[in-house]
Amino acid sequence: MQIRKCREPDIARTGEFYDRVVTWLDAHINYPRWICRVYPSEDSVRAMTENGAQYICLCGDKLIGAFALSSEPQGSYRKGHWSRELEEGSYMVLHALAIDPDAQRQGAGTRILRFCIDKAKSDGYKAIRLDVVPDNYPARTLFEKNGFTYAGDADLELSIGDIPAFSLYELNW
Repeated sequence: MQIRKCREPDIARTGEFYDRVVTWLDAHINYPRWICRVYPSEDSVRAMTENGAQYICLCGDKLIGAFALSSEPQGSYRKGHWSRELEEGSYMVLHALAIDPDAQRQGAGTRILRFCIDKAKSDGYKAIRLDVVPDNYPARTLFEKNGFTYAGDADLELSIGDIPAFSLYELNW
């Protein structure tokens, strides 16, 4: 399995990957409440790629995972009940982690989280933080299994009608 930054030629393919994942979620249970072609989408992939934050996970030539890792939270992270006071820019934020349904429960999520932790540490950050829809139990289980701790629910002021608050998680070192 290879994890690397998304490049310009990968953008359409990564957008299509997210579309397939969201379509699958819609047919089952859409825990993250993502909307196909809205978020995550080719447009969000393009923006994150241009910012150097979009990553893809490949198994051979097959794209089996995607996520964004940046130092910019999306929303009002200052509202979190964090265990440490950290200034924005001193921690990394994980967004839009998706695993191909055919590759789930095979360790890809854990390997991606290990990659994010190693990258954040080597780049001098003090923590990783993230937000998740409160009833996204599969994601919460993955994060908790990998050492992330719950930091409360908060309205991140994102104006997403059916998600008034997000559950926040952190991993400090």
